[in-house]
Amino acid sequence: MLTSIVPLYQSETAPKWIRGTVVGAYQLAITIGLFIAAIVNNATKDREDTGSYRIPVAVQFLWSIILVTGMLILPETPRYHVKKGRQAEAAKSLSRLRRLAVDHPALVEELAEIEANHQYELSLGKATYVDCFKGTLGKRLFTGCSLQALQQLTGVNFIFYYGTQFFQNSGIHKPFIVSVITDVVNVTSTLPGLYLVEKWGRRNLLLFGAVGMAVCQLIVASVGTALPGSQAANKTLIAFVCVYIFFFACSWGPCAWVVTGELFPLKVRAKSLSMTTASNWLLNWAIAYSTPYLVNAGKGNANLQAKVFFIWGGCCVICTVFVYTMIYETKGLSLEQVDELYGKIDKAWNSQGFVPTISFAEVQEMGANTRSQSLAEIETAAIRKKSIAQNERPSTQDAFTHDISEKV
Repeated sequence: MLTSIVPLYQSETAPKWIRGTVVGAYQLAITIGLFIAAIVNNATKDREDTGSYRIPVAVQFLWSIILVTGMLILPETPRYHVKKGRQAEAAKSLSRLRRLAVDHPALVEELAEIEANHQYELSLGKATYVDCFKGTLGKRLFTGCSLQALQQLTGVNFIFYYGTQFFQNSGIHKPFIVSVITDVVNVTSTLPGLYLVEKWGRRNLLLFGAVGMAVCQLIVASVGTALPGSQAANKTLIAFVCVYIFFFACSWGPCAWVVTGELFPLKVRAKSLSMTTASNWLLNWAIAYSTPYLVNAGKGNANLQAKVFFIWGGCCVICTVFVYTMIYETKGLSLEQVDELYGKIDKAWNSQGFVPTISFAEVQEMGANTRSQSLAEIETAAIRKKSIAQNERPSTQDAFTHDISEKV
């Protein structure tokens, strides 16, 4: 439940210029947790009493206490208040999150856009789970679910779930130490990703990561298959697994959560995110369940050993094609402007450089006749309205001439 709600809360509360970094910090926290888990497991692995499992479980209570305490202090998201019709509470929440006065022009404008977008969505009707599969919402849901599934199919959790056993079977001594090293790489490599997600954008960062991961996985698979158990193969295995983790941690690790948190409009956001997160956990379970049968030797097992990296490498190639064809660039857009992006741009590779032209506050002012119109039609009407208003408004020269005439 938390893996669905935490990115949702982050995306709805963060300002658009830093939203990618804030949501990416979710993945940073995961990597820190994996690192602490590796240390605790290494420290308790030689215990012969129940402390070998009680201590690792007990450590988890600390993070639950921190989360509960923090959420007692933090406000509800302004978009949730708007959805429930509590405009005053929404203004207070946004004021606290932005550290601006309730009547500050920037805050008033942002809140008005959130409210107008919600009213526009309501004018199109309420949303059920079935509606999540229709039109552009269905396209976005497919994108989110596929992105989360492919994040697991890159093979990262093979390293963190079975890395110790796999390294040991490959002839590497002190596999626990190697596991700790991979966790350190995972944590440190996530940090540049938090910067690059806003610098490069979502599409470019995901493409960079997918290509890098594919190359590393195929090198590990090729060397491990050609020179099984040799010292050179073991060194190559460790080195390129670490490079692979770098590519994952700075791109697909944080960016998958960022993109899914930005994809959906308010009325279906919680429903759609629940399904994208379920896709992540479904593939997480499938990989955890099937990996021992794929890798291990023995009757009924595939005994792939290092060849399993051919599977992960092939999935990373699919990731590259998927990002190019399906991932829209949402850097710098508000969650409301993402709706306009999907409404006006039909090809993902044309999304870079998109500049929003519709304000949902203006759409609300235009009235109920916009309910059956497309975003392109609404944009045309909004531009026409602006043009008429500008033509009707007296120019500076006209105002100056009128003022002089009155004085004369």
